Amino acid sequence: MMDLVIPDKIHDESRQGEALVLEPAAGKNNGRKLYIESYGCAMNFSDSEIVASILLEQGFETTADYSVADVIFINTCSIRENAEQRVRNRLKEFTVAKVKKPGLVVGVLGCMAERLKSKFLEEEKLVDVVVGPDAYRDLPNLIDQVDSGQKAVNVLLSREETYADISPVRLNSNGINAFVSIMRGCDNMCSFCVVPFTRGRERSRDPQSIVAECTDLFNKGYREVTLLGQNVDSYKWKAGSESEGPSSESETNPGDNTTNFANLLELVALVNPELRVRFSTSHPKDITDEVLHTINKYENICNYIHLPVQSGNSRILEMMNRTYDRDWYINRIDAIRRIITDCAISTDVITGFCTETDEEHNDTVTMMDYVKYDFAYMFKYSERPGTLAAKRYADDIPEEIKQNRLQQIVAKQQEYSFYRMQARIGKVEKVLIEGYSKKSDKDYCGRSDQNAMVIFPVGENYKPGQYVNVLIERSTSATLIGKVV
Repeated sequence: MMDLVIPDKIHDESRQGEALVLEPAAGKNNGRKLYIESYGCAMNFSDSEIVASILLEQGFETTADYSVADVIFINTCSIRENAEQRVRNRLKEFTVAKVKKPGLVVGVLGCMAERLKSKFLEEEKLVDVVVGPDAYRDLPNLIDQVDSGQKAVNVLLSREETYADISPVRLNSNGINAFVSIMRGCDNMCSFCVVPFTRGRERSRDPQSIVAECTDLFNKGYREVTLLGQNVDSYKWKAGSESEGPSSESETNPGDNTTNFANLLELVALVNPELRVRFSTSHPKDITDEVLHTINKYENICNYIHLPVQSGNSRILEMMNRTYDRDWYINRIDAIRRIITDCAISTDVITGFCTETDEEHNDTVTMMDYVKYDFAYMFKYSERPGTLAAKRYADDIPEEIKQNRLQQIVAKQQEYSFYRMQARIGKVEKVLIEGYSKKSDKDYCGRSDQNAMVIFPVGENYKPGQYVNVLIERSTSATLIGKVV
């Protein structure tokens, strides 16, 4: 698997394996140290913030050095093969640490925990505790079980748990950008994906709790929130219910007391015009014109949509169980271009899916030509155990062909990323300053409305957390470079 560019923080490779260090909760120190590191997507990093909040309340302190920890947790991903292997290697390192410190508790959280619980606990004997994404409230009890000499497991999936009442501790944050989870789980049974099995059925958070969290973040100095869900466009909350997913009966005739994603976007945008709003991920079958008109209505909702296509061929899309075809996807692209002025679009592409022919692969290439994506995450198909595709289809495309097809679409995307960046030269971009550039403390970096990274010289009159207007003078395929005007 490979990523071409990292346009946002949804799969930020620089954060993989990141450990958190937080201020201890006043007056609650129990003398035990927690080490937690995260892998995978933004949902996992967001969940680690919830875990940290729960355990800090129990008196744990965090440490960045696992060798001094009393409890070690890895929050895991089951989607990406490289993340899974990295986690397994990491657990073996922790097993060595456990020999030196017999009382050490080692646990696996998240998606991989649910899927590989028996392997980790019984076969490989790498961990003491396994906790699924809906069971984090049970962590203090599970740690107590391990302390008493038992193995502990809770991977029960919930139809209700959204952690709406837990205020997440912001991990290793720059104090400017924050993730806000608006829903959990997924009802889309894409044949290549394990999320419905590891994160459970879809359920939405109460909109009031989301708005309250975003308001609190703004008051604390944050200036950008990214609303997270496996499929944000299917967000739905009916007043008086615990949570409403799209599969509920009450969704068929939404009345005035139902909040959909367009309504939620508006509510968050209205928190403050200085609070930027992003979201991820959209699904082509669900993104509505109403959502697009809401984005266009509010200046602080960013003109950037991540709309995974996966394949440009209708037969392959049907095998993937994506529930749309090529024409439907193009219709949604055309709607975005028609309704939103100057909207950047990124995507996910899987090449070499089961039975894919050269002609069908070419349909993906021509889709890229049609859309000219700003960014893309591109992967060759990797069979994931437990998925519908693994049960139904043979992974029959030779590795060499997969690799050649991947190289072709990567080259194609590099061409269009550069094309999109070049088109910004001479324009003035509104940029939220995030901090110093990775390469120099004489330059700041921040993101444009369209989610492009912008580099510009440090000045005395502006600092991180402020907006500046930057005249773009040149670009690479992934970065805009300019000066403040």
